[in-house]
Amino acid sequence: MVSLTGWWHRRSGPARIELYTRSTFHFLPLAEMAILGASLASGVAGPWPGLLTLVAVHAALCAVLQARGLDWLLGRRERPVGLLTAVATLSVGGAATALALRSDSSLLSGVDVSVLVVGLFMFGLGAMALAIRGTRPRLYSVLGAAVGMAAVCALLGLPGPTAAGFAAAVLVTSGVMVLTSGCAVWLLNVVRELDAARELQSQLAVAEERLRFGRDLHDVMGRNLAVIALKSELAVQLARRGRPEAVEQMIEVQRIARESQHEVREVVRGYRKADLAVELAGALSVLHAAGIDGTAEGDDGSALPPEVQSALGWVVREATTNVLRHSEARSCTIRLSTGASAVLSVDNDGVPEAAACGTSGSGLNGLRERLATLGGTLDTESRAGAFHLTAAVPLSRPEVSSPIAQQSGLIV
Repeated sequence: MVSLTGWWHRRSGPARIELYTRSTFHFLPLAEMAILGASLASGVAGPWPGLLTLVAVHAALCAVLQARGLDWLLGRRERPVGLLTAVATLSVGGAATALALRSDSSLLSGVDVSVLVVGLFMFGLGAMALAIRGTRPRLYSVLGAAVGMAAVCALLGLPGPTAAGFAAAVLVTSGVMVLTSGCAVWLLNVVRELDAARELQSQLAVAEERLRFGRDLHDVMGRNLAVIALKSELAVQLARRGRPEAVEQMIEVQRIARESQHEVREVVRGYRKADLAVELAGALSVLHAAGIDGTAEGDDGSALPPEVQSALGWVVREATTNVLRHSEARSCTIRLSTGASAVLSVDNDGVPEAAACGTSGSGLNGLRERLATLGGTLDTESRAGAFHLTAAVPLSRPEVSSPIAQQSGLIV
C-alpha cells in the first residue's frame, strides 16, 4: 500500500493541489466528448462523421491548451498564442457550421443543435481562460463570445429571439465555465504564494537568528577584548618596571579570557542573559583599572524583572566598552532609577570632537533593538566633550520595583 500511495505522499502541498487542478482540467475534454458526442448520436440518421471529428479535434486542442496555458500561468513556458487562436477559431467555426446545417433534416435530424453550439463555446472558453491572465480580459472574452454568437446567428438569417437565446445561453454557460477555471487557477496561485511565504518566513527567521547571534557576540566580546587589551598593556608596563603586580594582571587576563570562552559557548546555545548587578560591578572594576573615576548611583536593580535586568545589563556592558574605546574619560557615572520605568543613564567626559559627531553604531543599534522588544528606548547626546546615554524600559508591574536607594560611591 505504501508503494502505491508513496508517489502522492512524497509531493508537497502545492504539488498536490496542482495535480488535482490538472486532473480536473483534463477531465473536461472527456466530458466534452461524452456530452457533445451523445448529442450527435441522438440523431435519427446516426452521428455525422464530420461533426464527430470536429468535436474530437476541438476536445484535443482544448486539452493541450489547458496543459500549456496552466504552465504559462505558473511561469514555466511562453504563452500558447497559436493554440489560443486555433481553439477560438474552431469554436466559432464549429458553431457556425452546426447552425448552417441545422435546417438540413437529412444530416442533423433529431439532433439538438443548441447543445452542440453552446457546448463548443463553453468548453472552448473554459480552455481559453487558462491562456488569459486577469479578470477583466476573461470577462471581455465571455462577452465577446456572446456577441459573436449573436452575430453568427444574424449572418445565417436566424430570427431575433433565436439569436438572443443562443447568445444568452453562451453568456451564462461560458461565464460559469470561465469563472470555474479562474477560481481553480486562483486557488492554485494562493497555495503557491502561501508556500512561498512560509519558505520566506523560515528564511527570515534564520536571518533574524544570525543577526541576534552577531549582536550577542559583539556585546559579549566587545568589552572583554577591550579589558584584555587594557590589562595586557598594563601588565607589560608593570613587567618592564619589574613590578610583581604584572603577574596579577596577567592572571586577571587569563580569567577574563576563560570567561569569554564560556560566554561565547552560551551565546551559541542561545541561553545567555546579562546580569545587571554583575555587569555594574564589572563595569566599575574595568573603569578603575583604566584609571577612570567610575561611580554607580541609585537603585541596584535587584527587584527588576529578569528580562529588564538582562536588557539593562547589556546597556551597561556596551556603554562601558564605548567609554574605553572612544573616549579619554576621567570620570564616568552610572545611575539607575526605578518607578513607572527603569531608567539607566551613563555619563562620561573626555569625548573627542570627532567621536561626538556620531551617536550611532552597530552596538547602539543592537541595544535599541533589545530595548524595543520590551517597549524601551535608548537616547544618546554629545555636548561640550561629554557623552550622555539614557535607556528607559517601562515596567508592567511598578510595585515590584524597590525604592531608589539614594547612595553615593561605588556599587560592588
